[in-house]
Amino acid sequence: MELTVWRTFVTVCRLGSLSAAATELGYTQSAVSRQIAGLERQLGVPLVQRHARGVRPTPVGEVFRHHALVTLNDADRALRAVRDARDGSPSRPLAVGATPSLAAGIMPAAIRRLLDEDASLRWSLVPGLSSHLHDRVIAGDLDIAVVTDAPPGLPHDPRVERRFLGMDDMVVVLPIDHSRAGHGPVHIRTLADQTWVEDNDGSAALLRQHAARAGVTAHIDLTAADLPGKMALVATGHAIALIPGVLTCSLRTDLTTLALIDPPTRGIYTITPRRDPHPSSAALLDQLRTAFGQDRFQLGDTRLAQDVRVVRHRLLE
Repeated sequence: MELTVWRTFVTVCRLGSLSAAATELGYTQSAVSRQIAGLERQLGVPLVQRHARGVRPTPVGEVFRHHALVTLNDADRALRAVRDARDGSPSRPLAVGATPSLAAGIMPAAIRRLLDEDASLRWSLVPGLSSHLHDRVIAGDLDIAVVTDAPPGLPHDPRVERRFLGMDDMVVVLPIDHSRAGHGPVHIRTLADQTWVEDNDGSAALLRQHAARAGVTAHIDLTAADLPGKMALVATGHAIALIPGVLTCSLRTDLTTLALIDPPTRGIYTITPRRDPHPSSAALLDQLRTAFGQDRFQLGDTRLAQDVRVVRHRLLE
């Protein structure tokens, strides 16, 4: 079997469309269809099934997709290693993944310190949800990922090494002119009449669980496509939101935070592949531990600065 055909199949599964895969790969749609049909004949089973909006892998196709992706990534890494050795490159790039909040929170400082120690290191950063990053570490796309155990949690997988960084308290983010800005910590019951916005299922689950324990309901009436969209809806007064504490130090200036009594928490972890770990993964882990510790230490100073902004905003009104 040619790896080119495997790559076509994996691309079709990722995009969910024969025509989109053809465009990305530079083929005609009929050529993509022939490749998929030929692969199905070789394996003797259907690999994709059509639905109203495109195609998706069959259960057997999903099994094959997983193994094909691992094989393709190994092949790509082998080619890159040969090219790096040929060109005299000092090392292979470090592929890093992080959830959106951690990519905006502790990751930039950790990477900066890592580069201060090794300026020749090439690296890339891929944001994503924890489950997606976990799959990409297993597939060989990422050398290290920083993830959380927010619902639905992290799977126990013997193919990855998981290391604990620490616990992160969730906080409420408000527009700076909100009536509760500058106060706190408060009980979630005092926010029962508020409209909430969320951008992912994990954060929404933490909010609902926290409210349910207090005997109230969190009204999540708005949904944002991503973290910046969520922040924009809060800043313009449409809603309030639950965000990770690690984001407090990087908030936009028209937002402030409100601490909760007995807040919901989430654990932060790094995951790395047990097989063929990147030589720089351990050094990045050390820098992440430092960045997370300093972020926690500086949180009080940041909240004080936000309180000062709130008071100044009210004096100007």
